[in-house]
Amino acid sequence: MYSFEDLKEKNILVVGGSKGIGIDIAAAFADKGAAVVITGRNKEDLEKAEAELKSINKSCTYVQADITKIDDIEQMVAIAEEHMGRIDVLVNNAGTNIAKPALEVTENDWDTVLDTNLKGTFFCSQKVGRHMIDNGIQGKIINIVSQMAFVGYVKRAAYCSSKGGAVQLTKALAVEWAHHQIKVNAVAPTFIKTDLTSGMFQDEDFYRDVLSRIPLGSLAKPSDVTGAVLFLASNMADFITGETIKVDGGWTAI
Repeated sequence: MYSFEDLKEKNILVVGGSKGIGIDIAAAFADKGAAVVITGRNKEDLEKAEAELKSINKSCTYVQADITKIDDIEQMVAIAEEHMGRIDVLVNNAGTNIAKPALEVTENDWDTVLDTNLKGTFFCSQKVGRHMIDNGIQGKIINIVSQMAFVGYVKRAAYCSSKGGAVQLTKALAVEWAHHQIKVNAVAPTFIKTDLTSGMFQDEDFYRDVLSRIPLGSLAKPSDVTGAVLFLASNMADFITGETIKVDGGWTAI
């Protein structure tokens, strides 16, 4: 049967789920009846997001964690396990960027971007993957990457590198964990207009340049990304692994 009905029985961990795309993904899962735990670094953002999620589904909660720190990841997953009993779906949504010309990128800039976007994604996947394997859970891991994993763009040297690495990580984990029936996939959005990104689009030249590269002629909405995530998490995608769905309006088709 083709529906999202199976999601109401699932327990979801959304890393980076307190704002932007993350809260939209978490709210969509909650609306389908799933139990959801979100994570993030800022307690105020987490509390606000939790209140929104609990208005949809009382079983939702948050864990404060910094995924650049292994100890935080260990604690985050342990608390999520304790709250939900098991983790069926992991969504790795936490990400960051420092927009600078390549010649101006510092070691700290590079480490900040790679530690969150690639290192954090790997170790969250490793910890949850171990939980799934140890408990015989045929789970789903969904990495939020970017079209920048497939194309180059100015002031994105570290970001493109991190997201390209995350796409390859998705394939590697999909192959390694396939015999456990754990499916690992990714979603690669184009630029998305949210409260977090609205500032950059005040630069009219930048905004026009971005739109000129998207054949569909508009930015993505958070719901566009969420639809792809729900699909990959559902039983409709049970025979898909190692893939990246590009939600980019055709940017990478040119």
